[in-house]
Order: sequence, then structure tokens, then C-alpha cells
Amino acid sequence: MQSPASILYYREQTKNFPSPVSNIIRESLWRLCRLEKWASIILSQEPPMADIANSRLNPFRTTPNLLTLLRICLAPFLVAAILEAHFGWGFGLFVAAGLSDALDGMLARVLKQRSQLGEYLDPVADKLLLSTLFLVLTHLGLIPVTVTVLVFGRDLGILVVSAILYTATGRREFLPSVLGKANTAAQIIAVAAVLLHQLTSAQWVTDLRLISICATILLTVASGLHYAWTAARRVGATSANGPADR
Repeated sequence: MQSPASILYYREQTKNFPSPVSNIIRESLWRLCRLEKWASIILSQEPPMADIANSRLNPFRTTPNLLTLLRICLAPFLVAAILEAHFGWGFGLFVAAGLSDALDGMLARVLKQRSQLGEYLDPVADKLLLSTLFLVLTHLGLIPVTVTVLVFGRDLGILVVSAILYTATGRREFLPSVLGKANTAAQIIAVAAVLLHQLTSAQWVTDLRLISICATILLTVASGLHYAWTAARRVGATSANGPADR
């Protein structure tokens, strides 16, 4: 690109040229200056555009979401270990999955890397892992069929309730309740206790297995009824406000 000093130099050199030629050269130099100006503006705007592109891709590269994806990838290996009766490996992989679940939430808060993708992906990963393990452990006769039927019935009911809420109120978010979080914790403890019971027959492990399974049953029913009541209340409030808004 031509610098301002070089442009002045060429202008001085064209003074001795015939008038038409000098005008053509000066006009060319002027256009070159304009092009140089616009080029510098465009180049100065490239980094923000690149930052925007990177920000759109960041949710797929953040550490919490990578840990969530890792937890999903652990599921097949965990299932294979349990089906092959390698309960030590199964328990270890389950503990690793639980640690990754706790770690991704903590990192999302500390690193300020919360994203909408993570809000949807994290509960999906938890449900996928727990539901699969309940099916496998029921298949092996380690968890009663009644417990697994209640767990799957509750999850199916929540999906139906969420669909009703979205249809009636247009709400996509359906935040978990305290009972829902407690139920998830009870399911995690129940699966861990069942796996640990295959490694040791200690009395406290047997008691923990029984208590956690009973807690899972109670919290599954209670949280399911609470979700249904919350949905009915929201739908009722929307129906009551509907005529007033029209």
C-alpha cells in the first residue's frame, strides 16, 4: 500500500507532466488512497467477526460441556463392565461419572461458562446414565422391577407434563424441584450401593442399599406428583389470565 509520503512525492513528480496526464495520475492516486482507507477499516473489523464466530462455537468447547460429553461416553463401558460381572470396574466408572457430574457444575460457575447447551445436556446425560443402569441392574436381578417401573414411569410422566406446559403456556424451561434433585441423589446412592454390595457384604452397605432403594421409591412418587401439581397450577393460571389478555 502507498504511504501518504509516497503519494506527495508522486504528486510533486507529476507537476511537470502535461495537464491531462497529470490529472489522470492524481485521480488514480486519490482513488488508491480511498481504497487504502476502506481496506484498513475492513481489516480492523475482522477480529470482532472472528470473535463472534468463536463465541458461537464456544458452547461446544467449554470444559463443563466436555465433561458432560465424557460422562455420556462412559455409559457403554459402564454397562459392559456390569453385564460382564466386573463390578469393581463398574463401581469405579460410576464414581468417575459422579465426580464428573459434580465437577462440570462447579467449573461452569467458577469459570463462568454456563451455556444453554449445558443446561439441556447435563440432565440428559444424568437421565441416560441412571435409566440405563436401572435397566441393566433390573435385568441382573439386583434392583426390583417395581423400582425401575416407577423410575421410568416418572420420567415419562415428566416428559408428558413438559409437553402439556409447552403447548398450554409456551414455556420451554421446566426447572427441577427440590424433590426432583433429592430423587436424583437417591437414585445415584441406590445404584452405587447396589454395585458396592456386589463387592462387599458389610452390614452398612446392606443397610445403605435397602434405605436408598426405599428412598428412591418414595421420592420418585413424591416428585412425580409435585411436577404434575406444578404443571396443573401453571396451566390453570394461564387459562385464568387468557381472557383478560384478549
